[in-house]
Amino acid sequence: MREIESQAVAAQQQISLVRTQVASKQREMRLAQLTRSEMASLPSETPVYEGVGKMCAFLPLCSPPLAADKEHQADFSPSRFVAIPVPVLQDKLGTQIKEIETEVDAMGKRLHYLETTAKNSQEHIEKMLRGGGQP
Repeated sequence: MREIESQAVAAQQQISLVRTQVASKQREMRLAQLTRSEMASLPSETPVYEGVGKMCAFLPLCSPPLAADKEHQADFSPSRFVAIPVPVLQDKLGTQIKEIETEVDAMGKRLHYLETTAKNSQEHIEKMLRGGGQP
């Protein structure tokens, strides 16, 4: 009985986690779709930029603030951007959207499996309780 209870609890915890992950991926997908639709109205020669994260290409730009300058130390993180043609970025966003859709679909299948497992565990527990502990 305890094993079934722990399985039900674990399934409920995983269900919460997967639902959170699905919601996060859906937000990410909506952002990519919105960006892509906004870019559709731009002429193909419009300069657009893609973030490449933080990097230190030149030592003077990357040297940290002086120890006495505590106020700006937390702000020190030079971000870099790279120019990219509109059609290339649109293709990247399209690929990203397809990948996210695939991930969300896989998470949906996992969520269905977990919900079925939790339901079956709960039914089994209730059946055992009604039957006086008999499996």
